[in-house]
Amino acid sequence: MAEITLKATIRDYRGRSASNQARRAGRVPGVFYYGNAKNIPIEVVALDLRSLVYTAESNIVNLELSDGSKEKCVLREVQFDPITDKIMHIDLVGFAMGEKMTFEVPVIAEGTAQGVRDGGLMQVVVHKVEIECLPADLPEHIVVDVTELRGGETITAGDLPLNKATLVTPADQPVIVISHTRGDSDADAQEGPSEPEVIARGKAADEKD
Repeated sequence: MAEITLKATIRDYRGRSASNQARRAGRVPGVFYYGNAKNIPIEVVALDLRSLVYTAESNIVNLELSDGSKEKCVLREVQFDPITDKIMHIDLVGFAMGEKMTFEVPVIAEGTAQGVRDGGLMQVVVHKVEIECLPADLPEHIVVDVTELRGGETITAGDLPLNKATLVTPADQPVIVISHTRGDSDADAQEGPSEPEVIARGKAADEKD
């Protein structure tokens, strides 16, 4: 489990105009939540978010607020500009170290699948899965050895090694799929094309400023 320190200013503004002004100044609006007890509007320096957002690791955030208080939390949601891909808004959710919580954890494929060596293709269907565990047991990522996978075989969420965590994502959710060899794929194509799944890079939802 990796930890990142993030400094945040408690903001006293609301609304689109003030939020856009903050973004032009290199800051990102956000909200820190802790159950029903806290709902604190914050802003952080955009550059400080790079190691938290653009990573293949799970991180615990040590949030240092401008009033001197400190909170442990995780990044729950990021909103991106659909054109520039800049970070527009973040949500952070607080927790206590002794309570279980749901986390999103990246999945990393390790090795070269036998099916790929035979001429097939590997598709990562989902890049993260949800698990429930104590923060102390949160893995930075889940490594999957795909070396023995052959064409037509799939690794589902239920196949992932979780140790002390409980799977929240449906167990039958495909995570990694190995296609057949090129010849088999051509034969499948004659039966009719299948529509590929589109995996979104990020979420550009309506602002919550």
